[in-house]
Amino acid sequence: MTVITRHETLRGAIPRRPDGEGSLQVALDPALQIEGAKVFAVYGKGGIGKSTTSSNLSAAFSHLGKRVLQIGCDPKHDSTFTLTKKLIPTVIDILETVNFHSEELRPEDFIFEGYNGVMCVEAGGPPAGTGCGGYVVGQTVKLLKEHHLLEETDVVIFDVLGDVVCGGFAAPLQHAERAVIVAANDFDSIFAMNRIVQAIAAKSKNYDVRLGGVIVNRSAGTDQVDKFNAATGLKSLAHFPDLDVIRRSRLKKATLFEMEDSPELIQVRESYMRLAESLWAGTEPLPTVPMRDRDIFDLLGFD
Repeated sequence: MTVITRHETLRGAIPRRPDGEGSLQVALDPALQIEGAKVFAVYGKGGIGKSTTSSNLSAAFSHLGKRVLQIGCDPKHDSTFTLTKKLIPTVIDILETVNFHSEELRPEDFIFEGYNGVMCVEAGGPPAGTGCGGYVVGQTVKLLKEHHLLEETDVVIFDVLGDVVCGGFAAPLQHAERAVIVAANDFDSIFAMNRIVQAIAAKSKNYDVRLGGVIVNRSAGTDQVDKFNAATGLKSLAHFPDLDVIRRSRLKKATLFEMEDSPELIQVRESYMRLAESLWAGTEPLPTVPMRDRDIFDLLGFD
């Protein structure tokens, strides 16, 4: 099936083609395009610390004076937990209360202010086995557009669930300018990262999204990620070691910017500020070439 891409709709100049090889997703409605804000999609293996990374990155952007919106894209709906100090209701749950008549909702029904003014939304997801996460992302962006909540936003961060390969998993890539991957310095994380690189490459054929780099998280070293980067053309944007203070921040429902000062914590905060500054300045798109599964096995862990 051939679908009309965003570029075709807006420019009418390029030939019609599917939304990436093998994709069955419907192309992005031009009316749902996010304009004005810098949009980042954060991906990575499940449990690798994407939500902690996304929330502290949102906090860092807010300390740069940016107006930030973080959108959690996981049925677990805990992406914004450390920003808001609670589990906020999801867009899908709230829409269900009004029988999906979005015109009956007010902004305060689904958007919540968190630490240092960061605005927080949890898209949520359909019950297991009943629907696609891509639909949920689309409904969330539609709701934000209907209420003009994106018009005065500088930065939008999509925090996307991990370990999924369906088309809905890639839906935030239709909106993002840069995709960043959170990975640990181990085989499983890097294997998942390679699949994500493949998804970004497919989306970049018809959308503006490009790969921005990898954030190495929960790792003392970076040698395995460095090997993968050298083989594929990927680059590391930041490195956050596995520190107890980061673990405790989650338990205390707090960003790292709210925790009691310590030398190691100050260093981590400074790293987040540098990361936010570099992303705001604009990272060069990386023409990364994903590896074959067998080649990753041969590359890593056989010194």
